Amino acid sequence: MQKQILRLAFFISVIAANDINSHAEDWTQYRGPNFNGSSSEKLTINAWPKTEIKPTWKTETRLGFSSFAVADSRVFTIVMEKIDEVEREVCLALNHNTGEKLWSRTLNIAKYDGGGNSGAKNNKGGDGPRTTPSSDGKLVFILDGRLTLHCLNAKNGNKKWDVDLVKKHKAKKIRWQNSATPIIDGDLIFVCAGGEKQSLLAINKKTGKTIWSSESDLMTHASPTVTDIHSKRQVIFLTQDGLVSCDTKSGKVLWRAKHPFKISTAASPIVENNIVYCSAGYGVGAAAFEINYTSGQYSANQLWRKPNKLMNHWSTPVCIDGHLYGMFQFKEYGDGPLKCVNLKNGEIKWSKSGFGPGGVILVDGKLIATSDAGEIVIIEAGSNVYSEIGRFKAIEGKCWTHGAFSNGQFYIRSTKEGARFDLASIFNGK
Repeated sequence: MQKQILRLAFFISVIAANDINSHAEDWTQYRGPNFNGSSSEKLTINAWPKTEIKPTWKTETRLGFSSFAVADSRVFTIVMEKIDEVEREVCLALNHNTGEKLWSRTLNIAKYDGGGNSGAKNNKGGDGPRTTPSSDGKLVFILDGRLTLHCLNAKNGNKKWDVDLVKKHKAKKIRWQNSATPIIDGDLIFVCAGGEKQSLLAINKKTGKTIWSSESDLMTHASPTVTDIHSKRQVIFLTQDGLVSCDTKSGKVLWRAKHPFKISTAASPIVENNIVYCSAGYGVGAAAFEINYTSGQYSANQLWRKPNKLMNHWSTPVCIDGHLYGMFQFKEYGDGPLKCVNLKNGEIKWSKSGFGPGGVILVDGKLIATSDAGEIVIIEAGSNVYSEIGRFKAIEGKCWTHGAFSNGQFYIRSTKEGARFDLASIFNGK
């Protein structure tokens, strides 16, 4: 009888584990596995804890604005380390359970325009890597500040291949160096970093071979977005000419939409159904386009544009049920608001100050926002009113990054430290 009970308990535990894992997913790259800053996992908040919320682990993440990627039990980010008296970009792999360093790989010299590691309310951003790694669990991909695309073994950090895009594709470096992330879709990696007639690139993730290259658009700091519009798989780049969409397999340009460029564009395009939104700082503002498909041709019709308004400096919003939620602000350090904006007309539905240029992701109808001071704030994603569930101080340092969510865990980092919080256990009592 005892053996039968033990066997039954074992099977129940296996079924429960499988049920939990069936809803879990890796956060494979900047803006997550769905390319839109959202997770498909569930997050039930039965009650806000009465005691202090503490991290599972914390670890030093020296300088920079690289977010976390999480794949196959490893957590990846990029920091700055002084090696042989020279500051260099370094990719770190951490154990997702303990935060302990598994390996590190030196990438390139860390030298940036401007810089100055000042306080959160100072306009100077500070030195450090701006790009986020991407990983499929087996490989890790980084486009460093000087436009070399690296592929590393996720298990040990050994180099698989690298491509100097300046040498191979005549890439042109931009002010403040690269901050865009290489985006993975299947066996392809997409980047906008080439030169004339080879600006937009699709590269085989296993070999580093260029699959297609096209156009002459100058790059920005914005990462591309992969999506389906009118049943066509496409990758959308936000270049200095505006939005340009390409067939992911062939590189054929499907449609274009003009959007101004001044100094820097850093937020990624947002897509819901057949509407595409983009925004930039430095007086540019935001716009939304409806993408139509008739008689075998695509067209982009501008729904609205707001010059010098609704600026996403570098924090990319999320979108749900026809509404954008994000940091709509420009250089409002410490005080800038989180806003809800109607995607179809640009109307502001509500605004809440006190976030600064942090980030926001979407999990189970809830916004998980990070302030630039290192707070984690959880809000109901509703367009009628700002409805805060709760907040807590998570980390020290300047936090200009987006969080990552994987298997009920929330990962956050700043210019000083990174941390993991077990939100599934904290709120559900698991």
